[in-house]
Amino acid sequence: MDEPRTSWPELPDDVVALVPMRNVVLFPHLLIPIAVGRPKSIAAMQHALAAKTVLGIVLQKDPQADDPGLDGLCQVGTLASLAHHSRAEDGQIHAVCQGMQRVRILALVEGHPFLAARIERLDEPVSPSTEAQALALQLRERGVEILSMMPGVPAELAHVLQATRSPSQLADLAASLLDIEPAEKQVLLETLSTEERLTKVLQIVTQRIQVLRLSREIGERTKEQLDDRQRRFMLEAQLKTIQKELGESGGSGEEFEQLAAAIDAAKIPSDIDAQVRKELKRLERMQDGSGEASGLRTWIEWMTELPWAPPAALSIDIATARATLEADHFGLERVKRRIVEFLAVKKLNPLGRAPILCFVGPPGVGKTSLGQSVARAIGRPFARISLGGVHDEAEIRGHRRTYIGAMPGNIVQALRKAGARDGVMMLDEVDKMSASLHGDPSAALLEVLDPEQNSSFRDNYLGVPFDLSRMVFIATANVIDNIPLPVRDRMEVIDLPGYTLEEKLQIARRYLERRQRETCGLRDDQCELTDAALSAIAASYTREAGVRQLEREIGRVMRAAAMQIAEGSATQVRIDEGDLEAVLGPPTMEHEVALRVGLPGVATGLAWTAVGGDILFIEATRVSGNGRLILTGQLGDVMKESAQAALTLLKASAPQLGLAAGDFEHVDVHVHVPAGAIPKDGPSAGVAMFVALASLFTDRPVRPEAAMTGEISLRGLVLPVGGIKEKVLAAQRAGLHQVLLPARNRKDLHDVPASTREAMHFVWLDTVDDALKAALGERVGRHGHGFALV
Repeated sequence: MDEPRTSWPELPDDVVALVPMRNVVLFPHLLIPIAVGRPKSIAAMQHALAAKTVLGIVLQKDPQADDPGLDGLCQVGTLASLAHHSRAEDGQIHAVCQGMQRVRILALVEGHPFLAARIERLDEPVSPSTEAQALALQLRERGVEILSMMPGVPAELAHVLQATRSPSQLADLAASLLDIEPAEKQVLLETLSTEERLTKVLQIVTQRIQVLRLSREIGERTKEQLDDRQRRFMLEAQLKTIQKELGESGGSGEEFEQLAAAIDAAKIPSDIDAQVRKELKRLERMQDGSGEASGLRTWIEWMTELPWAPPAALSIDIATARATLEADHFGLERVKRRIVEFLAVKKLNPLGRAPILCFVGPPGVGKTSLGQSVARAIGRPFARISLGGVHDEAEIRGHRRTYIGAMPGNIVQALRKAGARDGVMMLDEVDKMSASLHGDPSAALLEVLDPEQNSSFRDNYLGVPFDLSRMVFIATANVIDNIPLPVRDRMEVIDLPGYTLEEKLQIARRYLERRQRETCGLRDDQCELTDAALSAIAASYTREAGVRQLEREIGRVMRAAAMQIAEGSATQVRIDEGDLEAVLGPPTMEHEVALRVGLPGVATGLAWTAVGGDILFIEATRVSGNGRLILTGQLGDVMKESAQAALTLLKASAPQLGLAAGDFEHVDVHVHVPAGAIPKDGPSAGVAMFVALASLFTDRPVRPEAAMTGEISLRGLVLPVGGIKEKVLAAQRAGLHQVLLPARNRKDLHDVPASTREAMHFVWLDTVDDALKAALGERVGRHGHGFALV
């Protein structure tokens, strides 16, 4: 260590150099090692060495503070002398300090290179009281007890406690030995009363003794449990050995025999059978209560419960299958014909790789029930897997056995539930899957749906290949665009469009009415629903592609009838069209087409949605402005472009329509599509937008019975669009009788039911001129005060 300076100024008797400590509290009469590294603390220690005087050791309130002031220091500290010191390589001074006396810090003294303070010495009582002596006696006994319970404590420390006679020194010694926070030690240092300080220390020691006793009891109980478990394991091992020598078998032996018998009955392929028996032998050598044994036993049970046996030849009667489909579903002729073709090929070539069928259509049109009908038609079990919301690859392939609680995927679980590997498995809502951090379930589904690969499908939990080639897979979806292209490529898509009003009435009369009557506990003679009432429910209280809402409304009517019969107010209820408002309330679906299109600038378009077709109103108006085009109604980018193209085409056709250039220069055109909360997009509203703008500027209303669809080009051509059947059915449901369609969509008319084709009048559009003539009439251009022929 560097030689201390000899020119330090002398301090008055009531002023000492201070060394703030971050986490050390020094008690009087005790030795503790300290290390200082701050410049002021080093200077204070050098001054004490040079002047051969004492230091003030005080705890600072904030351990992170580097230069604490008077407010940052505790009020009471300890005078200390330096018993030994040395300097480390990093510049710190390591010293051993001997506590001497408590002091109170009154004020800091400036003008020194170290922290100096004016102090007040706190004297201890010379003769202790009787209470202090009694407390000291208790503390000695408790101190010896706690030292005996702590491992690694030197025996000399107990002798030091016994030899300390001064109650005050004994309290300070015990406080310094306690494993408590520096702030708690500071409280004891600031407690000047010997009796009060002994009481506090005694409370802390008593609490520590209770904690140590409880910890020792817990350790002893844990050791006893471990010893008992080891003893039980040794006894079980000896018992197994004895039973093996005597040729006897206990409960575990019976369980292994049952598993072996189940393996024999499962008819597992030879290569897989050898692996299962090998795992069974490994299970016999395991401890029964181990987690690995439990998981292995579960895996063997799964392997024995799967349908490994080769399926028998299918007995398919085409006539019976056709009758089953006719009995279960009304309409859907093209779909039922494709299913019969599928079954016919399956009958002639049972081992052939059949295509994967995918039924696509809006909700409620019977996709799931069609799969159940196929299973009944071929007399095989039906299993359904819901894929809606699945975002984990393990849902398809299963979890690996290395994970606790691992399970097979949904495919294997459905196979076990069906009990056959040549049944019908429906993959419902295949368009609702999504990828996540846990993998892409649609990618795992590729192996299942590929006829070239599913003969060796491998579930991660099973770890062995399983033949799925004899299983009939049928998928369902609402929107074909949401199915990933690789998955869609492996399936044959069959569209299921919405039902016409006549088809809904037939379905309701044949199926829905009977099902709801049985649900409500009514007999056929207790409730009668007339044809007029049924037609009014379908037309005025529902507007959907399927029949789910129709069944709900019929259920409401049946429940109202059941309430009257249950109350005894009626024995037979007949519900006609006039009785519906009392049960169902006012009609919820009004035909507002005539109201919407009664003014110039309003046209009725046709749209396709995920739940079928719907009508779409295009409203246009003009106000004073500078030629802007304003678009509202939450339109997508493609639909906005269609509106811009329609306005540009109208300006280009202004001379033929008898319009002047000034008609567009000083006005703003506002195009709005109502139901603004619903996003809309697509090019098929181009014709309707053009007709609405032409109606606005020529001041002629669009015919109220006409609806239209089609994309337009800047040359005035009407381009084909999709969803023709759904759009035509939507127009019919809305009470419209004339539909304007692109001429290039004429080939799609065969998908429309014959009854709808007979009830509707179709106008085929090659150019927008054809649309104007059909929607506005022959005279559509202004000329003077009349209209000129176009």
